[in-house]
Amino acid sequence: MASEIHLYFDDTGSRNPDHAPDHRRMDGMDCFGLGGILIYEEDIGGLIEAYKAFRTKWLIDYPLHSHEIRGGRGNFGWLKKPENALAFLSDLEEFLLALPVIGIATVVHRPGYVDRYKDVYGNRTWLMCKTAFSVLVERSAKFARSRDRKLRVFYERAGKAEDRDIIAYGRALKREGMPFNADNSAAYGALTAEDFRAIVHGEPRGKTKDTPMMQIADLFLYPMAKGGYDPSYRPYAKLLSQGRLIDSLVSEDERPLLGIKYSCFPKPE
Repeated sequence: MASEIHLYFDDTGSRNPDHAPDHRRMDGMDCFGLGGILIYEEDIGGLIEAYKAFRTKWLIDYPLHSHEIRGGRGNFGWLKKPENALAFLSDLEEFLLALPVIGIATVVHRPGYVDRYKDVYGNRTWLMCKTAFSVLVERSAKFARSRDRKLRVFYERAGKAEDRDIIAYGRALKREGMPFNADNSAAYGALTAEDFRAIVHGEPRGKTKDTPMMQIADLFLYPMAKGGYDPSYRPYAKLLSQGRLIDSLVSEDERPLLGIKYSCFPKPE
């Protein structure tokens, strides 16, 4: 049996395209994204050991939660002290950059999505999530195939309805292929249902936030999403320059087809 690459992904933002933006946000983001990390199955043990060592060093017995870390919230309230934040964030960056993982994501700018598709899809708001999932899994599958590997997909559990949707989207890819107009997607070399059945092992499996790989996926996703708005954002730029994102491993010409997918974003001026 062929060796596997595992995709662990989390979500960010609201799945509802018409969700009112939070004007209190200081980061200027209004998106929905699915993304996280790809890891060779034989590297998982090493990641878990590095994760345990990092938490032991910092006397942490709770999950590494991106939202809490960025804002010094909850368990990470101690990061409100600048000296604590400086030391911890520097060490966290070093820890993440040393992991044998590849960041990958699909990020949708929600206002742009509404402008482009509201008249087409109406109230079928679930399509934004299905689109993000399909693109994420397809690009992960293409990467796995390029390495002569099979893909296995893991998602963070969010609730019965959300989990049921993810499993349904995975089944649909193997039954019907990509959920786009075949003529419009031909230029992207879309995988077929047969391709998905050949590359992707099993159905998407749910994991909790206690899973170390899910916490790493969470820590990778925000910088990738933020990078769609500000490519100079340090955590994103650092991951990219150090070869820890899928965009680092494909040529610039291939990024629109194989890299992180930024959908419905305003064109740069």
